[in-house]
Amino acid sequence: MRITHRIGGKTWAGVGERTGDVYDPATGQVASTVDFASTADVDEAVAAAKGAFAKWRGASLAQRATVMFAFRELFNARKDELAAIVTAEHGKVLSDAAGEIQRALESVEFACGIPSLIKGGFSENASTKVDVYSILQPLGVVGVISPFNFPAMVPLWFVPNAIACGNTVVLKPSEKDPSAANFIADLFAEAGLPDGVLNVVHGDKVAVDRILEHRDVKAVSFVGSTPIARYVYETGTGNGKRVQALGGAKNHMVVLPDADLDLAADAAVSAGFGSAGERCMAISVVVAVDPVGDELVAKIRERIADLHVGDGRRPGCEMGPLVTGAHRDKVVSYVEAGVSEGATLVVDGRGHLIDGDGAGFWLGPTLFDHVGTDMSVYTDEIFGPVLSVLRVPAYDDAVEVVNDNPYGNGTAIFTNDGGAARRFQNEVEVGMVGVNVPIPVPVAYYSFGGWKDSLFGDSHAYGPEGVHFFTRTKVVTSRWLDPSHGGVNLGFPRNT
Repeated sequence: MRITHRIGGKTWAGVGERTGDVYDPATGQVASTVDFASTADVDEAVAAAKGAFAKWRGASLAQRATVMFAFRELFNARKDELAAIVTAEHGKVLSDAAGEIQRALESVEFACGIPSLIKGGFSENASTKVDVYSILQPLGVVGVISPFNFPAMVPLWFVPNAIACGNTVVLKPSEKDPSAANFIADLFAEAGLPDGVLNVVHGDKVAVDRILEHRDVKAVSFVGSTPIARYVYETGTGNGKRVQALGGAKNHMVVLPDADLDLAADAAVSAGFGSAGERCMAISVVVAVDPVGDELVAKIRERIADLHVGDGRRPGCEMGPLVTGAHRDKVVSYVEAGVSEGATLVVDGRGHLIDGDGAGFWLGPTLFDHVGTDMSVYTDEIFGPVLSVLRVPAYDDAVEVVNDNPYGNGTAIFTNDGGAARRFQNEVEVGMVGVNVPIPVPVAYYSFGGWKDSLFGDSHAYGPEGVHFFTRTKVVTSRWLDPSHGGVNLGFPRNT
């Protein structure tokens, strides 16, 4: 099967000759090929978006909301089909894919409320017989560059808000699992979105660079690793664009001595190994505050032993393969490095029983104990099923560990002490905090984003900050003359 672009409401084979292989991660076999966009293909997509902008920005808020509601109904009706697509190309189990799609649906539903989200302000008689008001207007053509780990959810963090605000979009999904983006674009077309408002181009750095450089692209939203997020931010802003670039993470879960250790162990396994650890919000470090380390590690080890790892399409499987063989091999290299650097390998995922084709991109859940902050299994974003336990003597040491880390995406604390939890949420230098919640991804009417090296730009994703990112404010000062008009006055205007 060949996966092609969607440009101007049409299937677009492209003028480039390069393609990429799309794998079934559970079998290791090539499932399809995807066209890689050339510079000319991206230019065609931007031109289609620019051509559609004038009419779409003039569409009433009621019309835009109608399209969003129609898309919401279609998306909800066909979510099982989309989940199957995600599982086939990404590898996550069907229940995980369904959860991703449900969270994506929340973002769509938020955008359905665009008439109330895009209101400006009005001040009557700000000066004598002068009114001042603000209006929010769309930017124009915007680019969305999304990662492989959430091929349905992350595009829908951005696309619904961008479109509802009156912009037109060029979406570049990951070349590793591109079909979900085409599925979404086709549903939008069925929902009545005019041709050219949403365009999909597939490919690699060639497509990304052209989006970042194109003069008609006004803003770019990106999710990916920190090095690439930094590159996207610097290149995009260097070309005069508004950019929000969400980067990597090293998320900590602090477990205090008074915590419910069964709850904490369940959470550590769920948040560490769900989606094979390929989440920017995955817990990759458990910070055990003395004296809970031994008992907590034992409980985590017991739970790992029972995890059913295999083909996500098979009943009962809880964790699937990694997305590609190359990525699996990279994660395995971190397991080897952790052993050589002196961490205690409690559970070796390389030996986990697999319910699937032996040629798949498998690595079972892996647990390290007595990890040091100078070890690569701690310092690097591994993006795989590797969980590290780091032990500290006291609460203050745990906070210091979290705050000294260059990443600041998400963190969690497990405790039954309300005062400790409140102190933690105030002191920790991280953008999203969970209290007895291991993966604190905000609901759609808040906004998603980290601090420090986990975010480049000033705006978080979706929610109110998403609306802010995809609009710009215009302030109008007006005075309508009446018979009391007093003639020419060359003095500087005063608010009296």
